[in-house]
Amino acid sequence: MKPNRIISIAFVVAAVIFLGYFAKRKFYDSYAKVRQADKEIAELVKKDDIKNGDIIFQSSISAQCEAIRLATHSEYTHCGIIFKNGNDINVYEAVQPVKVTPLDKWIARGQEGHFVIKRLTDRDKILNESVVTNMISEAELMKGKDYDIYFGWSDEKIYCSELIWKIYKRAANIEVGKLQILRDFDLTSKPVKKIMDERYGLNVPYEETVISPASIFDCTLLTTVYSNKKK
Repeated sequence: MKPNRIISIAFVVAAVIFLGYFAKRKFYDSYAKVRQADKEIAELVKKDDIKNGDIIFQSSISAQCEAIRLATHSEYTHCGIIFKNGNDINVYEAVQPVKVTPLDKWIARGQEGHFVIKRLTDRDKILNESVVTNMISEAELMKGKDYDIYFGWSDEKIYCSELIWKIYKRAANIEVGKLQILRDFDLTSKPVKKIMDERYGLNVPYEETVISPASIFDCTLLTTVYSNKKK
């Protein structure tokens, strides 16, 4: 067999192995994560531990999420709000665009499938059927809006924690988390400075009102009802 032919065959075999590995990572591993999430959800449903208005948190993997983690000193960089629709359990989340994501797929996207669910401590007294309906209506009004990479406070574009805060404030008159301004955060690390420079240049809106996933996570009005974090 000619050397060139041997090299060509070896190249093809290597390419097949390489592509197969990444296909497994993308499809099989994703499938396995969804199936694992389904098992956890089934247990929560059995115990009636998922309710409308629950807030779910996860750690995501991206340059922006790393910057958020450093700026807020919190591992939780993304969050959404849970609502049921018949037998379906969905998460309203502000990504690109604001959309509804099945809970199992939302969980599977997070780092190592880790998530935490928090709930308004007096939920059953406050979130009656009428309030929940209003919350869903507020969420629907936001659906389809672009994700706000600048973290502005207008409704023109929306980011994840802003979506949750505004739903609770407008439908239930409850503030889940303390509002801050941009300069309140730790803006000193290189990843944070890089993101800010790319997005704002010299016009950093230090006085912009901001609500972070960390602020909602730490809200004293909320109680942790489930966490699958390994100790």
